[in-house]
Amino acid sequence: MEHGRQVDLLNCADEPIHIPGSIQPHGALLFFDTAGLLQGWSANAGALLGIELALGAPYASLALPPAALELLLDYVGPGDAEQTPSMVPLRVNGAHVDCIVHAAFGRVVAEFEQREVGADEVALFAVKAHASIDRLRRQKTIDGLLGIAVDQIREFTGFDRVMAYRFRPDDSGDVVAESRRDDLVPYLGQRYPASDIPAQARRLYILNTLRSIIDVNDTMVPLLGAPGALPLDMSHAVLRSVSPIHIEYLKNMGVGASMSVSIVINGRLWGLIACHHMSRKLVPYSIRMAADVLAQVMGSTIHSIESRLESQMIERSASTRTKLVEDLLLEDDPLETFGRFADAVLAATQSQAQVTSYYGRLRVHGDVPHELAEAIVASLPEAHDLVLRERLDDWPEPLRARLGKWVGLLAMPFDPPAQGWNLLLRVEQIEQVAWGGRPEKTSTIGPLGGRLTPRGSFDAWYETVRGHAHPWEATILASARVTLAELVRVMTSRRTQTEATRAQLLAMLGHDLRDPLHSINMAGMVLEKGHSQPTLGKRIQSSTSRMQRMITQVLDMSRIDGGLGLGVTLEPVDLTALVKDLMDEARLAYPAIPFQLICDEAAMVNADGGRIGQVLSNLLSNARHHGEAGKPVRVCVKVDGREAVVAVSNAGAPIAPEIVATLFNPFKRASLHNPRNRTGMGLGLYIAQQIVREHHGEIVYRHDGNEVIFSVRLPLLNS
Repeated sequence: MEHGRQVDLLNCADEPIHIPGSIQPHGALLFFDTAGLLQGWSANAGALLGIELALGAPYASLALPPAALELLLDYVGPGDAEQTPSMVPLRVNGAHVDCIVHAAFGRVVAEFEQREVGADEVALFAVKAHASIDRLRRQKTIDGLLGIAVDQIREFTGFDRVMAYRFRPDDSGDVVAESRRDDLVPYLGQRYPASDIPAQARRLYILNTLRSIIDVNDTMVPLLGAPGALPLDMSHAVLRSVSPIHIEYLKNMGVGASMSVSIVINGRLWGLIACHHMSRKLVPYSIRMAADVLAQVMGSTIHSIESRLESQMIERSASTRTKLVEDLLLEDDPLETFGRFADAVLAATQSQAQVTSYYGRLRVHGDVPHELAEAIVASLPEAHDLVLRERLDDWPEPLRARLGKWVGLLAMPFDPPAQGWNLLLRVEQIEQVAWGGRPEKTSTIGPLGGRLTPRGSFDAWYETVRGHAHPWEATILASARVTLAELVRVMTSRRTQTEATRAQLLAMLGHDLRDPLHSINMAGMVLEKGHSQPTLGKRIQSSTSRMQRMITQVLDMSRIDGGLGLGVTLEPVDLTALVKDLMDEARLAYPAIPFQLICDEAAMVNADGGRIGQVLSNLLSNARHHGEAGKPVRVCVKVDGREAVVAVSNAGAPIAPEIVATLFNPFKRASLHNPRNRTGMGLGLYIAQQIVREHHGEIVYRHDGNEVIFSVRLPLLNS
């Protein structure tokens, strides 16, 4: 049989610690097949048990105490199902021995562990352990539970130091509670790297929740069996020998004996109770089992506490979500709604800031600079699901230097067509981590020769960890996904309702108003020609013409939103001649305003002359309307490569950035309090952009010097 192999830190992650081929020397081990035939034993078994051993011997033929044979009878038989351990106390050669039997992996294993105290003392320990269990069940907080647990376990086991580890998502562990002898250096608050417990050791901690090492200076006892036989899997064994790497690790800590008890919750290694003694220590099996039961009670209680906290968080999130959704159905402006609920949302998600974006506008709740909020929104991808960032490396590289403390992001695209985002931000968690010695491996000469060896110093080694926010909890992410689905549903409902209302309005404008407007216009013409009220007639005609244009714009928008397009008819158009005609009309209508054609290069385009005229008329009207009094409106027609460019400019200050973001939107909430546009409607530029797009061109805004400039680019004919 294989008796283990040489290991070091280069291969310890692959060390087969479940089949070491040896046991600790304070006991003996026999193993049988499921029929009860002896397959092997530890080299010390014959002497310790005082019996003769032979391969293939039936268990009943062995001169074992009757109680041990009765216990074995419960485990041998057909099949190879696993059976949990049972124990019976024995007297063997005048010594106290605990016989522990279990079945696993097609074998029945009997372990005989020496006990150095009598049954009366074990019973006294059991009474103390029972009282400890009662106390633990009454705890309401995890910290309080762990603090009492280490005190109680130390009291009834007698270890010099008892620590409670709590594992992090990256498998590193923090010492969160400690009870120790006064002269020992405290380890409370120190963190230990995930590499201290390799993956195969974690598996065994879950499979076999209690591990005892009696003396780090012991010489292990090999197992004997038939040549070529499969090695004995000792995952469930109590006498399993110890990896030389772990022995060296304990010696470096100055530990003579140890015991560890796993805290397992839902099949996950949540934490560990680690017990250290500075010299040899054998804790009776019954007392160890009491500690194991205690850990199970701890796991159950911790799970209850975490479930209660999780339920409270879910309830709080659900309440906030319900109220938010109800208000969104009623509130015209989602930014206002998210703003009112910002404090509740931040509390429910344990975030420190909220940024909401809608149609290019931002609302910030928290001390995030507005420019940074804009940059964060701009960095988001097109998405219909949550966007998560938890550390600096998750962000686009150009933005990292600007983030400052805002490292964590949970972004919900609640209305993608309107660029609607609700962003939750978390600050960087700057941690001063007290590692239990430097966590990295170092090359040195150890007891097993020159190799990588476990660290030799466990003095606290401090490291400042930056660039990480607290990870987004699974509960918060699950709630955020539910919230996002509700928000999308609400915004879709709002959009549907808005579209239905808009369709009704457009029908009214298109059919119910045109006939009376035509009649009014005709009456104005009669008044003007009759010479009785020419001024009134002109005013009536001007007003009705403006209303007709508005109706035309609204109907155009209806076609655009309905996906019908504007129905352009393309033909060769002399763009320069068209511009000159439009400017002549503008000069006649507004003789007080200087309209200047500052360049007029020849430019032929394939276009719908009426629609392009509509675009340029809108730009001339805007320039006249918003330009500084007495300053000219300037127009330039030129050729740039394969494109014709018409630039319309007027003297004026730059347009505010928040307005630029929605410049070509049909409804501009930023303009609601503008005396020149109290309705917030701006269909002209919206329709102009759509017309230019249908001509495969573009329309853009810029500010140069003291001029506001809108440029239209169209492909040249045959370009």
